[in-house]
Amino acid sequence: MKSLVALTDYLNRFGSKWIASPYRSGMDKGILKESFSHFGYECEFRSYSNIDFRVDNYNLFPVVYSSSEDVDGYYRDYIEDILLGLEELGALIIPKYTLFRAHHNKVFMEILRDLMPIEDAHRIRSLSFGTLEELNQNLSNIAFPCVIKTASGASGSGVFCAHSATQLIKYAKKISRTVNWASEAWDVGRALKHKGYRRESLHRRKFIVQSFIEGLSHDWKVLVFGNRYYALRRNNRNRDFRASGSGLLEYREDTPYPVLDFASKIYDYLNIPNLSLDIAYDGTNVYLIEFQCVNFGTHTLDTAPFYFTKSGSEWKRFSEPSCLEFVYAESISSFLDIKYANTNNS
Repeated sequence: MKSLVALTDYLNRFGSKWIASPYRSGMDKGILKESFSHFGYECEFRSYSNIDFRVDNYNLFPVVYSSSEDVDGYYRDYIEDILLGLEELGALIIPKYTLFRAHHNKVFMEILRDLMPIEDAHRIRSLSFGTLEELNQNLSNIAFPCVIKTASGASGSGVFCAHSATQLIKYAKKISRTVNWASEAWDVGRALKHKGYRRESLHRRKFIVQSFIEGLSHDWKVLVFGNRYYALRRNNRNRDFRASGSGLLEYREDTPYPVLDFASKIYDYLNIPNLSLDIAYDGTNVYLIEFQCVNFGTHTLDTAPFYFTKSGSEWKRFSEPSCLEFVYAESISSFLDIKYANTNNS
């Protein structure tokens, strides 16, 4: 039997699960371990803090992990250190570190989107900024209306539609403000003491500005686990352009195939075992709104009455519920089996 390590956090949690019991306890590790065993893998759970970089040998060893939703990202920052250390040891991090970097980081997510050699992925134009001043310097490059987003946030939080430069600056000031009264006082002193000194920005929280898609009434949340595609239609709030977090949800047997085909293209390009996508479709064009590769919400899978699989160029629907732990183990095991087969054949 082949082996892998699953990293758990300081509360002994692994992953995220919408219907977890107790609340916010992640996946059921017992079921997950049994599921991996079913697919021929022995899963060992280890905490991030128990990795010993002086003696542990992780060269080419598969390691699965999850991120953190902690406020201000303090623990997530620690996880980042451990993952980079493991990559230095030669471990097979799943997903790779660059995709972890995009978790709760829409700026880097947009960079990864720009790097995709998939034409449809670029229908939404995006600009990122590290300060309010950088936005002011680039206002001439922005068409209105536009969407402005905080770098982190979910369920539609931190997302606004600006119809003018004045409105855009207003929203940008709100979401990018950084407060440190002591530092700001010192900076005022520097400006008084040194002629010509330019003060540090008071707005240094990074954010993105995207082109606005007119006329959409909904979008699609698509989760991909191996060859299983779970699609959920999310309708917009009343008099609101946002579908995320609206709670107006539908599982549709007539999910448009262009949405599933587009999800499949992104999934194949990223070469990962599982993926979450926010996709818009206006009847002609598809748009990649956002994507996540780790620690995404599982509501769409946990409550789905069916899922789709692709056979050649055809989509088939299977009307049955899914167990997150089983499906996750299946997707990881299949991913590793293919990788090992390719290694042995090379």
